[in-house]
Amino acid sequence: MQIWVNGKLASEGDAALNALDHGITVGDGVFETVKAVDGRPFALTRHLNRLARSAAGLGLPEPDLDEVRRACAAVLEANPMPLGRLRITFTGGISPLGSERGNDTPSLIVAIGEAAPRPDTTAVVTVPWTRNETGALSGLKTTSYGENVVALARAKANGASEALLPNTKGHLCEGTGSNVFVVVGGRLLTPPLSSGCLAGVTRALVAEWAGAEEAELPQSVLQEADEVFLTGTTRDVQGVHRVDDRELPTAPGPITRKAMQIFDERAAADFDPR
Repeated sequence: MQIWVNGKLASEGDAALNALDHGITVGDGVFETVKAVDGRPFALTRHLNRLARSAAGLGLPEPDLDEVRRACAAVLEANPMPLGRLRITFTGGISPLGSERGNDTPSLIVAIGEAAPRPDTTAVVTVPWTRNETGALSGLKTTSYGENVVALARAKANGASEALLPNTKGHLCEGTGSNVFVVVGGRLLTPPLSSGCLAGVTRALVAEWAGAEEAELPQSVLQEADEVFLTGTTRDVQGVHRVDDRELPTAPGPITRKAMQIFDERAAADFDPR
């Protein structure tokens, strides 16, 4: 495996980052995960635009997006695979041992791992922890993922692939690495960005292409919705057949199947939708 670290490719065993990098010591960094199919990154422009927004929100210097594109191309060429998870990480660079950021240049790492096609449906659980929709990191895709690690471990322990979290108001927010959609009374709904959820690239495309509406939703909607599905970079559109102990035996339902079909067709027709 060849990994891009600060300007050059290195083998997996030789790729290294300074131990005092702020991304390591305090999680001072942002990242993007991009689906790559036969060496082609999907929706790369949207992902890079979000990387820049997250960096600005965290107070990091603006990333050189042309350099990021070159790094992605180099990694994809060096690591051919049918389906990959391309990971772009941009950190605060070498800094003091504390929250204060240093004056070093940021670090850029681009790596890729093989991915498997997702099944049409999955199980999810709800967890008692909340997203803080008013927090400093709300809506930013940062490397401070400790809360997600804990929540996802709870999901895995309960036979699920994702954990869904409410925000501090008790409204449905998002998963640890996905956005959530529900069908209620024939309407396709998803939480608004004001809920604290990440502005998912796949979420935005599905909302536009399938005609979803944003709505503040109580967490309890998961026990009442006719259909539930997740969206995400490596999930695309994935139906939910179980929420906690509630089974949805007909998943993916008709509206979910339609969203899956629309997404597959539109994504195949334009690999970098703007």
